[in-house]
Amino acid sequence: MVPAPTHSGAPDTLAQACAALRDVVPRLVALVRSVPDANAASVGTWTVGDVAAHLSHVFRFDTDALAGRPVPQATVTSAGMAEANAKMLAEDGERDPAVLADRIGTLATEFDDVASRSRAATIGWLQDIRLPPSAVACHLLEECLIHGHDIARATGRPWPIRRRHALLAVEGGVLPLMAALPPTAFLDQEKAGSFRARVELRLRGGGHTLLVFDRGSLKLDAAGARDVDAHISADAPALMLVFIGRQGLWKQLLEGKLAAWGPRPWKLPRMLTVISPP
Repeated sequence: MVPAPTHSGAPDTLAQACAALRDVVPRLVALVRSVPDANAASVGTWTVGDVAAHLSHVFRFDTDALAGRPVPQATVTSAGMAEANAKMLAEDGERDPAVLADRIGTLATEFDDVASRSRAATIGWLQDIRLPPSAVACHLLEECLIHGHDIARATGRPWPIRRRHALLAVEGGVLPLMAALPPTAFLDQEKAGSFRARVELRLRGGGHTLLVFDRGSLKLDAAGARDVDAHISADAPALMLVFIGRQGLWKQLLEGKLAAWGPRPWKLPRMLTVISPP
């Protein structure tokens, strides 16, 4: 269904994701440890301490999934994950940055060990979907990149995201999740009910994928098909931050990190209003 070879879940994708995590996690741990005030506002209603605690929860359930252990019950939609995350945060009172930094570092070591021994073709993840181990590793990488950005922005520290890391997160994590989950999972159903569009996504340095929006559903198809409404050429870090709502579309267009063209490019701003990532 998804044409790019990096979506395949091949062992080399898992190895690349684990190598990327070994690059990113030490910076993430140092960032969390340096937080001066865990109660500082970060993203939405979450404090910096909440974001760090949430990251530790993601490390825990992604490691458990890879190891074949039970994972939390959750519906993988924006609302469903908000409910599940709120429950995990309420059950975990730890917000000390030093303690959470140590916890994340320990869990990252455990994840790397479990991943190095994984031989399964697919594993059970949230909402009982089956994913290749590489998709779980790339999901964890995406969470580290996004929430590292959240913590850094809240504390005034730099958090550069490398293109190859973001490409792995998107092509190895986000797109396989889109393919595996119900077609309604990534959309705001109230806003997406009347929206139809065919948008070709071209990741710079990566592959091409066609996003097909059809009245409340989002499916992936082979790129290069006819009747495309618009094309997007994107640097993966910029695309990831725009899709997750951390940066605006127009800034990235003006800076050349995103480019759009086609017969109906006006559908792109509407597309961003209907996307609601879990």
